[in-house]
Amino acid sequence: MKFHSFAIAAVVAVMAVASPGETSAQAKAKMYKVEELHKNRESLAGKTIQAQGKVVKANNGIKGYNFVHVQDGSGKADVGNHNLIVRSKETANVGDTVTVSGTVVVNKDMGAGYFYPLLIDEGSVAPKK
Repeated sequence: MKFHSFAIAAVVAVMAVASPGETSAQAKAKMYKVEELHKNRESLAGKTIQAQGKVVKANNGIKGYNFVHVQDGSGKADVGNHNLIVRSKETANVGDTVTVSGTVVVNKDMGAGYFYPLLIDEGSVAPKK
């Protein structure tokens, strides 16, 4: 009887995690706002996130990476929580609307005066179609 109860509990748990026909890879991650990432950066450190916005600047080819600046209209420039910087092997053009994902890194000192309170590292940058 205990075995049957355990087996039923396991089946119920699996059904709660994935819907029929949907794999975990197909499940969509939460789409964060730039301001929200800044606000919660400490608790999100080390986690993989996803966000969307418009590319406002791209510094390409720096130490083998591209630094893509993305804004989504949230946050305020005078507070400094309106811009998301993604360090990636991929890039996009200024004006492109993109979906970015990567690992949240906080208080990253890259040397030479480059310090990032929030950086999305080893990110992907995909133009939205």
